[in-house]
Amino acid sequence: MIVSTKGRYALRVMIDLAERRTDRYTPLKEIAARQGISEKYLENILKTLVQHGLLQGLRGKGGGYRLTRPAGQYRISDILLLTEGSLAPVACLEPGAAACARAADCRTYGLWRGLDEAIRSYLDRVTLADLARPDQAGDSYVI
Repeated sequence: MIVSTKGRYALRVMIDLAERRTDRYTPLKEIAARQGISEKYLENILKTLVQHGLLQGLRGKGGGYRLTRPAGQYRISDILLLTEGSLAPVACLEPGAAACARAADCRTYGLWRGLDEAIRSYLDRVTLADLARPDQAGDSYVI
């Protein structure tokens, strides 16, 4: 499993907004500048996050984006599943995947299923609030 740029940027944006949690809307231009992400690319990501209720968007003067709920109520797994579609480590575990012709003889299925469950379980336990804490900069998370 490799998390795409879209998934990584979505997390960065959500953390950015969680760190600056206010009632005001944060303009796209400000988020893009802080995160070093192209406004055009960021606009597509934000559109997805708004459509699925993770963010509120407001156009015009004083407009921008803000979280719809407290940061502790966002699971990282939900954000990544929204942007990635799947976190499965192999194709046979993807949602809606066709049955594998080798399933009955597959010696590695249990391995991949266990890895899938470990990834999901870990990402279900981490919230946006966990990542937005000032002491979480860098690589201090250990699996």
